[in-house]
Amino acid sequence: MTPSANPPPAKRRNFRNFFSSVAFALEGFSAACRHEPSFREDLIFAIILTPVAIILPVNAVSTAVMMAALFLIIIVELLNSAIEWTIDYISTEQHPMAKRAKDMASAAVFLSYLNCAVVWGLIIFFNWHRIEKLEFLHWPPHLTP
Repeated sequence: MTPSANPPPAKRRNFRNFFSSVAFALEGFSAACRHEPSFREDLIFAIILTPVAIILPVNAVSTAVMMAALFLIIIVELLNSAIEWTIDYISTEQHPMAKRAKDMASAAVFLSYLNCAVVWGLIIFFNWHRIEKLEFLHWPPHLTP
């Protein structure tokens, strides 16, 4: 086989393509919410813990890392669901390689949860001296030093 003299043209990007991509992404998110109980559970987990990350008395970088760990769970669960649906679409027969692929995708979700627990645990541990005082829960906040 000889390489083609004319490479395929590059994909054109414009605002219509961008909005189409966003619409497809929202359709995928909606499908995951409708058809994947694990995704819904992970989403509820992230929705509950995001405000906790915001109100904890840690610096902005720590808050961002805590939220990123939560969003990583959502992202990995979406990929896990896509892998499982694709394998189920290709064949309904039981096959050891299909099981291995599904198990690996599930392991990725497990590792994202483990990552989240370690990140949150470390940040809370190293900021415990501020968290244990619960000063961030008092209202109105003390404004004088």
